[in-house]
Amino acid sequence: MPYERRGRRDFTPRFPPKPVEIGKEYDVEVEETSRRGEGIARIKGLVTFIPNAKAGDHVKIRITRISRRFAEAEIVGEAEEKAEEAEASEEPEEE
Repeated sequence: MPYERRGRRDFTPRFPPKPVEIGKEYDVEVEETSRRGEGIARIKGLVTFIPNAKAGDHVKIRITRISRRFAEAEIVGEAEEKAEEAEASEEPEEE
């Protein structure tokens, strides 16, 4: 009786496609701080580490590295929605 292997022979772990791409920019809100002091934001559930960011920051980031479970990014500026609010508050009100 020959030995038969059960299951798939060419098993490779499947990871879902990531919701981000290297080099693309995203507006995010930093939700918390990691043990290493980096800001943590989530983009469609994917944890993204952002150096020099703290909880509560609204920033525009560029993805620099994607791993199986997380991504790393750098800050490229202030988030557009916050920038628009800042500009609106700087304009004097006309009466």
